[in-house]
Amino acid sequence: MPPIAIICLGNRFVPGDDLGCRVFDHLANAPLPADVELIDGGLCGLDLLYLMEGKRRVVFADAVAGMAAHDEIVVLDRAGVAAYAANYGHGAGLPYLLHLLPEVCRAPLPEIALVGAECRPEASAADETTVRALAERCMALAVHGLH
Repeated sequence: MPPIAIICLGNRFVPGDDLGCRVFDHLANAPLPADVELIDGGLCGLDLLYLMEGKRRVVFADAVAGMAAHDEIVVLDRAGVAAYAANYGHGAGLPYLLHLLPEVCRAPLPEIALVGAECRPEASAADETTVRALAERCMALAVHGLH
């Protein structure tokens, strides 16, 4: 059976955009199922397409912008990410990437989920409770999927 990936996105040097990196650090110190691959996606951009190919499920962890209250967790499927292209921030990078996925990766395409939390730059960084909750939600979706 194809593996599952949790891909954590963000920039460690920008407060508010480091949430995915902090989730990566949290999960890197936790036991993972044998079929779950933890990936520090950082600022990989289009190189993320390669990391998704051949996976049965991919869960992204990232900060989101304009979707919820500060530190509130948001879960979106692939279509949901695309619908937020204008509000996602990051130059609509992930929605564009997911738009390209069917063009560059062989079928079957993985099930996709984004697990994010609102981290506004004017507010303090997400607290450890939010990081832990985000990591737990990522793991649950990786193991059980969206349905």
